Amino acid sequence: MYTQKLEELPPPPGVIGPLRAGFDTVSSHIGLILVPLLLDVFLWLGPRLSVYGLINPFLKLVFDQARLGLTSSTDIRRFTEFQGLFSEMIERFNLFSLLGKLQTFPIGVSSLLAQTMPVATPLGSQQVVQISSPVVFIGLAFLLVLAGWIVGGLYFYWVSGTALGERETGIISGRAIIQTLILSVVWSIGLMMFFVPVMFLLTLVTMLNAVLASVAFFILVLVAFWLIVPLFFIPHGIFVRKQNAFYSAFTSLRMARFALPTSGMFVLCWFLLTVGLNYLWSVPPEDSWMTLVGIGGHAFITTALLAASFVYYRDMNAWLQTMFERFQQKQSIPTQRV
Repeated sequence: MYTQKLEELPPPPGVIGPLRAGFDTVSSHIGLILVPLLLDVFLWLGPRLSVYGLINPFLKLVFDQARLGLTSSTDIRRFTEFQGLFSEMIERFNLFSLLGKLQTFPIGVSSLLAQTMPVATPLGSQQVVQISSPVVFIGLAFLLVLAGWIVGGLYFYWVSGTALGERETGIISGRAIIQTLILSVVWSIGLMMFFVPVMFLLTLVTMLNAVLASVAFFILVLVAFWLIVPLFFIPHGIFVRKQNAFYSAFTSLRMARFALPTSGMFVLCWFLLTVGLNYLWSVPPEDSWMTLVGIGGHAFITTALLAASFVYYRDMNAWLQTMFERFQQKQSIPTQRV
């Protein structure tokens, strides 16, 4: 009989350890929360760049045309309610919210008020600056998104360097910004190439059969959940291992392939903490100074979770490297007779 000498394999990194490390990092370096904190305070107390006057005439035309095909009073009532909600959302929209992390982008500064879009403050209503020119709207949107990417890259650079140590990460701020911009541009192009045909097909299926559209939407949600883990860690290789944007994406996909159950649990905990606590931070009314508590709590939690994700990414890649080395040793150890 032949046996092989195998050392006991270490367990993969857990979820609690990185989360604790992330919260400890922010607790001892509370200045890390200043970036999301100041962004939300500006979105709350600062002016609101409104595009309602620019977009409302076009929306009114679209809704008037869509209403012509409705006959029953129930459909008209539901359509009117939807029109009111959509118009209110456009009216509350603040173009400055593009400075925050868009939910579909991997790098950026998380913002609570970019989601809730307040219009009132303890000092009164926000000062509204109307944008009436399409050219000005497109130009400002481009500049604000670009500024959001740059600030987001610096924020990720700051948090990763604090959580892991600048000597361990080793990336310089200029390279971090460049790789952030490359990843964000590629990500934007990829989203457009994916979502435009998907939305077209969903609209077409909805026109053909509502039940079939529900099934297609359910399948789309399942695919999104399947992709969320490998996509979640795409930017981390840039800041933890000094990788370029493309190799960082490859590393994230490889890590998800070998560590999906544990990584999935970490992403699930991250998601539940973020979304669940956002409901808590949004409880105070927008015209109350208690909103500052929600802003501060959101800034602390999201920064701590970001730091925890860097710690988890480092530990998981170190564990995978150990596994590969053990596997290579296993292949090279000659068998011994017992």
